Amino acid sequence: MNDETLKIKQRYLRYLKLQRGMSANTLSAYELDLNKLLNYLAGEDISVTDVQLSDLQTFAANLHDIGICPRSQCRILSGIRSFFRFLVLDGYITDDPTELLESPVLGDHLPEFLTPQEVDQLEDSIDLSKPEGHRNRAIIEVLFSCGLRVSELVNLQWSQLYADERYLRILGKGNKERLVPISERALHEIENYMPWRNTLKIKPGEESYIFLNRRGAHLTRVMILIMLKRQAEEAGIQKTISPHTLRHSFATALLEGGADLRVIQTLLGHESIGTTEIYTHMSMQTLREEILLHHPRNIQ
Repeated sequence: MNDETLKIKQRYLRYLKLQRGMSANTLSAYELDLNKLLNYLAGEDISVTDVQLSDLQTFAANLHDIGICPRSQCRILSGIRSFFRFLVLDGYITDDPTELLESPVLGDHLPEFLTPQEVDQLEDSIDLSKPEGHRNRAIIEVLFSCGLRVSELVNLQWSQLYADERYLRILGKGNKERLVPISERALHEIENYMPWRNTLKIKPGEESYIFLNRRGAHLTRVMILIMLKRQAEEAGIQKTISPHTLRHSFATALLEGGADLRVIQTLLGHESIGTTEIYTHMSMQTLREEILLHHPRNIQ
């Protein structure tokens, strides 16, 4: 990557951070995907400002050839479109070569989710005699009953919790704020976690975070993922579990309980209703299964 390309890349990342308000995690993901293209162009000795549609089509074909799944290909190409739109906006190029760039066709992918009964099973499998037991139970309940992203949970601070009014003030993607109700059960689990938290030697600067590890520092996304996977094994749940699974479970439970899709969109912090509409497919799948199982014409 030559000096000129590096300068353009740095200007683009500043644009994403300052103009589009992207978080550090999202910014890092965009940079990793962009580097795939920039490294490819460097290997082919093609300048960023000279890229043609045919170059991008060859790059996209290479993504497929090295085994990157279609969904990840779509994500990478979406980031590349954003990059070239910036180049046009900033005057580096006059025509956008990505305008006719096609993404792989994706079939409907229904994300894994847990039923409320499976969430109970997950929580009931926690050994509350272990130091982190009540904390882990509180984490699972907050993820499920509030539908938070894992990044929102690990950064959750006491100043965001309004226990008397029973809501959380969440700072989501793009620094967009939303208010999310928190259940009595989730508040109760946080209260049960407090005696252990009060025994910790909290690191300076970490006092404001709700969920801490044994060393008195706030948790990371990886810590939450590992905890959930281990707990799913303990509970005998065969599904592939991640923090996002509980977010999906929250949305699915709301929809099946009769909540309006726009309400779910607001609670999840989705910018587009299209992102939320995946849950209508999930609900229809459940409805179809119920019909096949219980309709008299299907019972032999």
